[in-house]
Amino acid sequence: MSEPTEADVRAEVSAWLKANFNPDYGLVEWRLKLVESGWGAPHYPKEWYGRGLPVKFNAVVDEEFAKIGAVTVCRAGIRTLAAATIIDHGTDLHKEKFLRRILTGEDTWCQLFSEPGSGSDMAAATTRAELKGNKWIVNGQKVWTTSAHKADWALLLARTDWDQPKHKGLSYFLLNMRQPGVNAQPLKQMNGHASFNQVFITDAEIEPELQMGKNGEGWKIATTTLMHERRGAGALRTWAMPSTRTGRIYREENAEIATTMEPYKWYPQRAGRVDLLLDRAKATGKINDPVVRQELAKVLVLSKSAEWTAMRARAAQALGRPQGPEGSLGKLLGSHVARAAARVHTMIDGANAMLTGSDGTLDGVIAEVLVSVPATSIAGGTDEIQRNIIAERILQMPKEADPFANKPFRDVPRNTVSKVG
Repeated sequence: MSEPTEADVRAEVSAWLKANFNPDYGLVEWRLKLVESGWGAPHYPKEWYGRGLPVKFNAVVDEEFAKIGAVTVCRAGIRTLAAATIIDHGTDLHKEKFLRRILTGEDTWCQLFSEPGSGSDMAAATTRAELKGNKWIVNGQKVWTTSAHKADWALLLARTDWDQPKHKGLSYFLLNMRQPGVNAQPLKQMNGHASFNQVFITDAEIEPELQMGKNGEGWKIATTTLMHERRGAGALRTWAMPSTRTGRIYREENAEIATTMEPYKWYPQRAGRVDLLLDRAKATGKINDPVVRQELAKVLVLSKSAEWTAMRARAAQALGRPQGPEGSLGKLLGSHVARAAARVHTMIDGANAMLTGSDGTLDGVIAEVLVSVPATSIAGGTDEIQRNIIAERILQMPKEADPFANKPFRDVPRNTVSKVG
């Protein structure tokens, strides 16, 4: 069967929306209908709530939704990474249990990868999972976990074998965050938000069927999650805005944005708010300063280059290519854009850029940009990690020598005081 054309897809989704969308639906009620139609995630397999279409048609579908103001399935937050990882590596049980509720927004997710003692070396995780009887028992601590205090489920990377090298002794699990023994504590950030958490896990239980992959495959699966995260890093430049339309569905979506999605509302600021620069330069008259104008042009060029890099990544995905290092290129470029944008904001607003709240420019948005931008160089893998990936996988440079690469993890020196029995 030949691939449909863009015109075919546009006509079909437009006709379906006109026949089915009603702003008086409840949010979950509509999303359930959307999930069953396959138009909520058209690139998913037909047997798992999609239509089996190439990823390139997602933009076409989104355009038709936007034309009539139709609400989409829930795409924000770590849940999109959970869905992508489950599609790639999950069992039918995982897909049946989780995908529908991810798309409807009924379940929220977080990502339990980073740890206090391992920094950017994710493979040095010491949170352990031990099979006792018919359950995995998990103990350890995670940190920098966005939305853990609101999450129902988590993607968990834990060590199941201390006698294997660090990358080979990890396994991947789906953890119920609502059970006893899982304690999420929000961390107050310097920008005033508290979206990150430290998570203490004490004798938490996981059923064997909620392990993803086999023992020792955790690193491979976690890499898939991170590649999806980096490939989608461009989405951090935008965020859902409350709708001014009338109808029950919009009221419920606005409530979702204000509550469940609240931890992510500062994400556009951490990406630098390039969209504000030109208007601010004009409003302040700094557009006439040749130095400011030159730096502004550099940022706009960098930002457009980042968009094109993201488009190349999406094109590769549409062609069926696996998640690759192009995501690292885009993420690293995004860090450069954010820092450059913050610098130009200070050139435009001067000392006023440091004022917060109602005293500051745009009610303190510019000040929030300045203290939020550093997160872009850390979240989802530091800039240093991205440079290593680019050097090794694109430039084919030799890996940095690691004297402990093939040693059992229990024998590797690490920044922890915990003992392994």
